[in-house]
Amino acid sequence: MSEEAPDQLLHLVFGGELIDLDEVDFKDLSKLDIIGIFPNYAAAYDAWRNAAQRTVDNAQMRYFVVHIHKLLDPEDDREHELKTQ
Repeated sequence: MSEEAPDQLLHLVFGGELIDLDEVDFKDLSKLDIIGIFPNYAAAYDAWRNAAQRTVDNAQMRYFVVHIHKLLDPEDDREHELKTQ
């Protein structure tokens, strides 16, 4: 019996302290907090929310979700968006 693997829409969650809240320039690149790579947006969002809540007392700290799947195959991502509309 063959099961079809679910789509892997990879997302990276990372953060760090910003120099200026109006820009995305990190204070110290060696101190970036790499949370991980996740198989879908929902899992990445949960990890992002967890990390952001842990650092709520540091106003300069920001976390981001990067859509790796869009970087790996932009055409495939467009097809996925069309299917989900």
